[in-house]
Amino acid sequence: MGEALEARMRDRLGRECLYVPSCRLGLYVALRHSCRPGGRILMSPVNDDVIFFVVLAAGLRPVQAPLDPRDGSVDVAAVPDSVWHGLSAVLTTNLYGNPDPAPELRARCDALGIPLLEDAAHAIGSRVGGRPVGAYGDASVFSLSKHTAAKTGGFVTVVDPALRESLKEARDDLLVPSRLLSELAYALRPYAEAGVRGLRLVRAARALMRLLGMEEREEIRMPLRGGELKQAVAEAPALAPFHSWIRVDMHDYRIAAGPARHRRTARLLDRLDERLAAHLAGTERLLASPWGAPGPGSGPVQPLFRVPLLVEDRDAAIAALARRRITTGYLYDPPLDDYASELFTDVSPSPGAARWFARHALPADPLAADRILAVLRESGARPAEVPAAFGAGPAHPERRAEGPEGASGG
Repeated sequence: MGEALEARMRDRLGRECLYVPSCRLGLYVALRHSCRPGGRILMSPVNDDVIFFVVLAAGLRPVQAPLDPRDGSVDVAAVPDSVWHGLSAVLTTNLYGNPDPAPELRARCDALGIPLLEDAAHAIGSRVGGRPVGAYGDASVFSLSKHTAAKTGGFVTVVDPALRESLKEARDDLLVPSRLLSELAYALRPYAEAGVRGLRLVRAARALMRLLGMEEREEIRMPLRGGELKQAVAEAPALAPFHSWIRVDMHDYRIAAGPARHRRTARLLDRLDERLAAHLAGTERLLASPWGAPGPGSGPVQPLFRVPLLVEDRDAAIAALARRRITTGYLYDPPLDDYASELFTDVSPSPGAARWFARHALPADPLAADRILAVLRESGARPAEVPAAFGAGPAHPERRAEGPEGASGG
């Protein structure tokens, strides 16, 4: 059944695909195949900390990139030559589906003779330079947990079909056999979640999950545990020493998919284009609001997984949304170099823009666009203006004059 899913993704991307139980496992396999241990890899500091730990597990030293403050994409021009020439690879993020400048990064990597890897977990429907995100990297990884809402599965894609067998062997060596209890829990999860929402028991359910050890984050970032992490880094490349960090939010990230997972994933993948169309419509409404900001160049609107609205007092906005039972997830604050320090990463040469973006970005679900905009209007949330010091200029200057009361898109 995994091969049938691979065939569908191969038709979509035009590249060889390998099914994996999670994007994070797929990224580890791709990094181990593409990069020698001990190398330095450029990545975004506004990213999930799980990805940071996957990079460390692969035996690589993260190097945090400067970002464009409007959408969190990598600012290629702001990376100094001294940083470029010390790299062994580049890893894109395509945060929330906003494409990183893959054509420019591809050209840089080709000139330096290093691999480009694309993390397209948020960007299964995004395009850049006339091609799908994921079509530029030596290897790319996708998640089916995001746009399809399958909550499991992903793909590693590669340019060279001859690499599939070696990647498959590497994947299989890391898989944990499927268990009946795990398959049953997966099959029942959608019904349990629907029941919790219908009975308005979300807070109680999350408290129970924390009590059972199923929800391990008290804050946006998981505890770093520097002493233990230093020991794990000394044992890299290896997945096992980093298991307690990489499993967070997805304890089954290595479990081989059984029939229930495959069937549900295939059913949801059939509806992917319909879901992407809904994401695109919601994205357009959110970006047209006073809190929306275009990416560099203001290219075509993408069917974003989340739209990073720029809000002055983001915490107050999150609280206002929570009062309406709208949960805000996929926050990545503080940036990874502030979170992990120089002990575990090379810090960004220009960290200010990433810090500003991480503090003001409010990831809005485009499927709930109208509800979110209504709450922001009613709460009086103020748009955040990109500081001129970052050189990006104001986002949507023609719309900023409207203010929260004049927002159109609700």
